[in-house]
Amino acid sequence: MDEQPAYFVKSVEKAFDVLRAFTPNKPRLTVSQVAAAAYTTRASARRFLLTLADLGYLRADGAHFELTARSLEIGRSFLANLELPAIADRHLKSLAAELNETTSLCILDGADVVYVACVPSPRLLSVTITVGTRFPAWATSMGRVLLGALTEAELQTYFDTVRLQKLTEHSVGSPEQLRAEIDRARSRGWAMVSQELEEGLRGVAVPVCRGHDVVAAVNVSLQTHQSSAEDIEKSVVPRLQEVARQIGLDYGGDASGLRRA
Repeated sequence: MDEQPAYFVKSVEKAFDVLRAFTPNKPRLTVSQVAAAAYTTRASARRFLLTLADLGYLRADGAHFELTARSLEIGRSFLANLELPAIADRHLKSLAAELNETTSLCILDGADVVYVACVPSPRLLSVTITVGTRFPAWATSMGRVLLGALTEAELQTYFDTVRLQKLTEHSVGSPEQLRAEIDRARSRGWAMVSQELEEGLRGVAVPVCRGHDVVAAVNVSLQTHQSSAEDIEKSVVPRLQEVARQIGLDYGGDASGLRRA
């Protein structure tokens, strides 16, 4: 592990590790579960949990802890000052209503994609998607589009640190295979990922550009039994590209960086 700079406060890092242990799939955790997720001792985890509870960011319920509404304060300022989701909102709603599918806007944050806007489909999916949800970039259509927009040096740095895992039997199995998929997304201007993140779920994404700069990716999530990959390419991708173009224009760019399928 790289040596941290002199100013680095390890306890701050650990406090955020504790908070990030709570996820949509694991909203209630015991001390032991938090200790395992945060790679710390049970005694240390207990002190962090009790301190965060005293500060109002966690709530104790018997042997379990859970986040409180106050934890939203951490990201509220960021979201309030993020102009792009507000601009994209009406376009996502229109597309979601037209397709009857979930539409989303994502940005790249380190090795993950983060949802900054989402309009859910009336259909129920086993993947819980809300604003702030994070997924490994390599496993999503949005991630492959956004990774394709990186410089070669930035992409190499990503590959130097990324760790692939088999989330499903369809997940990419090697860095070489992933790079080929990223190159494919870059060359055609959109990406489709089928059942690599979740069985039965297919995602398609295109970049949102401000001028020639890719600033985000817009995505549609579909159930695999609803439409074939061929039908999605013919009917969904063009609509998605048009929505991305409109978002880019509204965001202050000419959207000229978008490629057509």
